[in-house]
Amino acid sequence: MRWRRAWTAKSNKLDTGFLMTRSIAAAFFCATALAVCMPLAATSAPPPSATTRATPAKPGTEPLSVGETTQQAVENGDGVAAIVNDTVITDYDLRQRVALYVATSGVRTTPDSLKQIHKQVLQQLETERLELLEAQKNNITVSSGDVDKALNNVMKDNNLTQDQLNTMLARNGVHVATLRAQFAAQIAWSKTVQQQYSDRIDVAAGDVDAELQRISENKNKTHFLVAEIFQAVDNPEDDAKVKKSMDDLEVQLRAGAPFQTVARQFSQNPTAASGGDLGVVVEGQLPKELNDELIAMRPGMVSDPIKSTGGYYILFLRSRQEGANTKVADTNDHVNPHPDSLPLARILFPVGPKPAKDLLTRVMDLAGQVRTHIENCDHLADIAHQIKGVVYMNLGTMRTADLSPEIQNALAQTASGETTTPFQSAAGVELIIRCDKAVTKVSAFRPPTRDEVEEQLFEERMGVLSRQYLRDLRRNAEIQLPGEGLFARHHKDDADNQQ
Repeated sequence: MRWRRAWTAKSNKLDTGFLMTRSIAAAFFCATALAVCMPLAATSAPPPSATTRATPAKPGTEPLSVGETTQQAVENGDGVAAIVNDTVITDYDLRQRVALYVATSGVRTTPDSLKQIHKQVLQQLETERLELLEAQKNNITVSSGDVDKALNNVMKDNNLTQDQLNTMLARNGVHVATLRAQFAAQIAWSKTVQQQYSDRIDVAAGDVDAELQRISENKNKTHFLVAEIFQAVDNPEDDAKVKKSMDDLEVQLRAGAPFQTVARQFSQNPTAASGGDLGVVVEGQLPKELNDELIAMRPGMVSDPIKSTGGYYILFLRSRQEGANTKVADTNDHVNPHPDSLPLARILFPVGPKPAKDLLTRVMDLAGQVRTHIENCDHLADIAHQIKGVVYMNLGTMRTADLSPEIQNALAQTASGETTTPFQSAAGVELIIRCDKAVTKVSAFRPPTRDEVEEQLFEERMGVLSRQYLRDLRRNAEIQLPGEGLFARHHKDDADNQQ
């Protein structure tokens, strides 16, 4: 049958609040309670021309930022970061997007790393501009309601009000229009691809039957819940540059940048819109080099850059499901809820034994938000470092009998690898984190329904067409950087074999 469902699944999950990961929450922490963090990027109010950079929007629609002409940039006195098909990406655009990325990723920058981030963000802005120009060419509009929905879900997922979100952005030097523009750009591209291809994709009943048969044959194999970052090598001459870009992204991930944020900003597959979410893949489904890496990974691990079909991948193994015939043991049989000793860490919000009631309320709320973003003890120091005045201590292995009654009571409500709820002590408000390894929960694979398979096949085919569409736009683009001659990205036909 012909499948005409709107492209609104993994490739267009703009309603899942993927932006607000633990690090953007940490950026918000800087703007509340204990202290005021230093801005992550210098900024100013948007220049007068900033409001003219978008195409005029009809009432109820979001402006799409397709840039000024070179002449307009000169007249407005805007610095030029790049020229894409005769439209300007200004220095202001670049500064804003770098500040947004640094704020939402939580990376600790150095002059060298910031220089590389500028380069990566500019490349992404170039791609985004090509997508927006194509959306404009096809008369695509994005409703303000769609962008509002995305922002509202971000705030809901992180217990933020509009004022709190605005405060967090402002303290990091980011104008709210920059965030809205990025949401609008992703929605516009998804709608462009959908308009071009959705009614051309046939998902026949026979295709679904064949896929269900394949799933049945593989139901006893391991299944992986995976996220990806992908960057294409459209031309063999670009291989080293793309590999370097992916190596730099890996460094940022190892430094604590959330995978979802990096994927959303820099991945070139449609899954970028959902933070790189690739869904469930079965052992043997991906190319051998990716499959071999997944088999060797444990949940929570991030791979090195892997060269595969079309370019380079970084994989994030979110979880794994064993074969459907796997007997799942009751993990409670192996857990001692009250051990005699525990490896512990402590995060202290030092407000003293008798803080003012309103201060105590704010700090308890802040501690509760911090708690929701602690996954293990690996990055506790980084989390605490982002909140001025907060004290982090690695307590090592402690006898539970030697701990204060408050800590013992709080720990009694936890399991391996968990964090206590915030509690008040003579020193202030505390979180105690158990650093013993959490018990791995083994789950067995659940076969998808027929509708889920049909949707997945549609998504896969749409993803292939989207990559081809973007590849063609890049090949025919004319991009000029300051100090460089104009060059056209026309690649040879043999690069098609890489997709």
